[in-house]
Amino acid sequence: MTIDAKTPDDYIAQLPEDRKEAVSKLRETIKKNLPDGFEECINYKMIGYVVPHSLYPDGYHCDPKLPLPFINIASQKNFVALYHMGMYANPDVLDWFVEEYPKHVKTKLDMGKSCIRFKNTQNIPFELIGELCQKIGPQDWIDTYEQNIKKA
Repeated sequence: MTIDAKTPDDYIAQLPEDRKEAVSKLRETIKKNLPDGFEECINYKMIGYVVPHSLYPDGYHCDPKLPLPFINIASQKNFVALYHMGMYANPDVLDWFVEEYPKHVKTKLDMGKSCIRFKNTQNIPFELIGELCQKIGPQDWIDTYEQNIKKA
């Protein structure tokens, strides 16, 4: 499901009614809990949270014109997705999340390398997502990115 939006509000306005509330609440949870320095935007046709060029002028190694991505929210065909690059690059954060998830949700965790899929929007653990957002600040993410992901 591709949504061509210019702003996060525009993105949410284009969602099917059954997704608007969940994506809005996910967005607010992230904004409330993400450390200062990240910026909200639209990137990759999703709601994104990035390290802006003002903090990391090098940008994303795949396309330096783009800011360094960190978290994205997307409404896909069969699920709402939360993409968290910090879990992909930091095994301690991933292990923490996998261990904590069953304490918040009865359903099995549906996850890829950086993608958490919520097929039932009633099962989104907003409190846990808030805690996850607090785990990595912009400078921590830059350091992790440069050590583990950025290609020389």
